[in-house]
Amino acid sequence: MNKYRITPFLLSIVILILSIIVVGEKNIKTVNTDSATHDEVNEYMKGIWVSYITLDMQNTDMTKESFVKKIEKIINTTKESGFNTLVFQVRPFSDALYKSSYYPWSHILTGTQGKNPNFDPLEIICDMCHKESISVHAWINPYRVSTNETPKKLCDNNPYVKNNSIGFIHNKNVYLDPSSEEAQKLIVNGVIEIVRNYDVDGIQFDDYFYPENSDEVDSEQYQMYKASVSNPLSKEDWRMNNVNLLIKKVYKAIHKYSEKIEFGISPQGNINNNKVLSADVITWCKNEGYIDYICPQIYFSLDNPALTFEESLDDWIKLEKHKKLKLYIGLAGYKGGSSEDEGTWLDNDDILKNEIEISKTQGADGIMLYSYESFESKENEAEIKNVVNYLIGITE
Repeated sequence: MNKYRITPFLLSIVILILSIIVVGEKNIKTVNTDSATHDEVNEYMKGIWVSYITLDMQNTDMTKESFVKKIEKIINTTKESGFNTLVFQVRPFSDALYKSSYYPWSHILTGTQGKNPNFDPLEIICDMCHKESISVHAWINPYRVSTNETPKKLCDNNPYVKNNSIGFIHNKNVYLDPSSEEAQKLIVNGVIEIVRNYDVDGIQFDDYFYPENSDEVDSEQYQMYKASVSNPLSKEDWRMNNVNLLIKKVYKAIHKYSEKIEFGISPQGNINNNKVLSADVITWCKNEGYIDYICPQIYFSLDNPALTFEESLDDWIKLEKHKKLKLYIGLAGYKGGSSEDEGTWLDNDDILKNEIEISKTQGADGIMLYSYESFESKENEAEIKNVVNYLIGITE
């Protein structure tokens, strides 16, 4: 006789318990919606760039309360306008809008570079945005130290001031040297501290790489390189390789920490201009291990005589891309209703709306609008209104 015989009643109880477990597992959500990335929710990117000009606190009392009000207004406009992502410029001049071990506090917070504002802007930004289901990308200028005497004075703790061998001067503008291993390490470490310490959804580099028409600024560095190898690259290829090394290091560092954080670059919209800046967009897009998204700044009208929006978009659409790459399109909100592009923005007030529609039809994964200030401009008002009406109607 089997002493472990299961009675029909006991069997029915077991079946009931198992069914409850299975149903429960099916209802478990695997995505953390509090900080879900666009990849996880398969959401069409609708981003707005928020520049350091918008974040400048020098026309306020420079308190935490004033900063919170500023961000609250930006978030409210973002939600009301149908956007889902904000791209905040948190390192404009080798400085920081966050607590950093590598860069001084930005002058836009207090009027003086290096002066502690006594609050953490990026922490506030992340907390407030995520509470409203707005994604946050931290926008970084990797190489720029100062331009057009902005900031007017670099503090003693600025990495370039501490060691000017990691940079160079071109037309009175100061840049970190892309060929400097120490500069590369500084930039990578600066990215790592952001992804470790702040709940960002993405890191973005903009279109500042080697300055244009700057052949002489790194002649000594190039000669040292040539003397160190048997088959040296041309100076053009050497420069692009220096930038590529940094991009790969940043990508690796971000994804070693988290696969959920995207790394993207927003290069110039005219694809041919990028080579002059040593921005190797072809390599970044074609090969995995460089970037998760590319967002070319296609800041042209549909009838721009020099280069139309559709001509530029077509170049980016045709570019060979790795299977994981997302293509976002950067749009010129600031040009709406202006006399830019030989007055072609004056012909209609739905140019941006049509550009979004065209890029979506061509398979782009989203758009980013430059910049938030367009929402407060009378000149841009009609264009932005049509963009908002269109985006609110987009459903996935």
